[in-house]
Amino acid sequence: MAFASGHDESFAWQDTPTGSTAGLRGLSAVNAKTVWASGSLGTVLRTVNAGATWAKVGPPGTEALQFRDIEAFDRNHAVILSIPFPTATDSRVYVTSDAGAHWQLAFQNAEPTAFYDCMTFFDRRRGIALSDPVNGEFRIIATEDGGHSWRIVDADMPPALPGEFAFAASGQCITSFGNRDAWFGTGGAAVARVFHSSDRGRTWEVNSTPMHSNAASGIFALAFRNREDGLAVGGDLNAPAASPDAMALTSDGGDTWNLVSDAPNQYRSGASWLNKRTAIAVGPTGSDVSTNAGRNWTPFDTGSLDTVDCVHVTCWASGANGRVAYLVTDDD
Repeated sequence: MAFASGHDESFAWQDTPTGSTAGLRGLSAVNAKTVWASGSLGTVLRTVNAGATWAKVGPPGTEALQFRDIEAFDRNHAVILSIPFPTATDSRVYVTSDAGAHWQLAFQNAEPTAFYDCMTFFDRRRGIALSDPVNGEFRIIATEDGGHSWRIVDADMPPALPGEFAFAASGQCITSFGNRDAWFGTGGAAVARVFHSSDRGRTWEVNSTPMHSNAASGIFALAFRNREDGLAVGGDLNAPAASPDAMALTSDGGDTWNLVSDAPNQYRSGASWLNKRTAIAVGPTGSDVSTNAGRNWTPFDTGSLDTVDCVHVTCWASGANGRVAYLVTDDD
């Protein structure tokens, strides 16, 4: 299915032959040719020829792990994060400097109540990862050496609401822009909220959103096109085809959020900006595009995808059954 906008531009996904059946919830596009994807069964995939071929390059002996997030810096350097399932120590961070030929175990969770959901990097050296609340507060770990070592941040963090957590559905529950600002979104509680830090995770402030939130719904992904303008997508994972109040925009860095009236009203787990006006959102019931900075949305694919990553002038998306696709646009 393709969509033609009012600007004579069409959008469609072109699937690539990964040879995998894993659920790929982690994705990092370096450029149009080099892309990394990660997911269930300890899977890490890498292409350097725009998806013509994929190499399976995950750490050996990790077949029981689910790598829900991946951050790649180039064709050789990448960091992967696994969730704590079924045990807390299954939450780990691995890092490679040689295209996945070797992996270093850089972090292994030892806190029984921690659940690491997602991570983001400000540059090649500095990054942070987010855990669900421990002792009533969301936990942040940080690296300053490209993921090779991590420390728990003694963060000034507002208390979590009862039942509040983040979603490890797409590696996009936390995002960053520039070298200092980070945001993460939540659900699970009575209110879906966005936390913001302007000092790489040391201090945080939090604001409520009008997006729907309950035990299975909230904010699943955040994407900012600058320090002020951001997009939040989510919904109810138990009702993916009927999820109202599932998309919101901010124009003040996350202080206030407004629902998108012309939104798909379906659960969307991933979002990314292609440029300052074009954004892509994906989920298990399809993909949507906005060409006017998120105000109006149109569907262009009905297949299942979990996450999307746009870089330079290209977008990639991944999801269930080893699906990885790149965005095709025809601008007349």
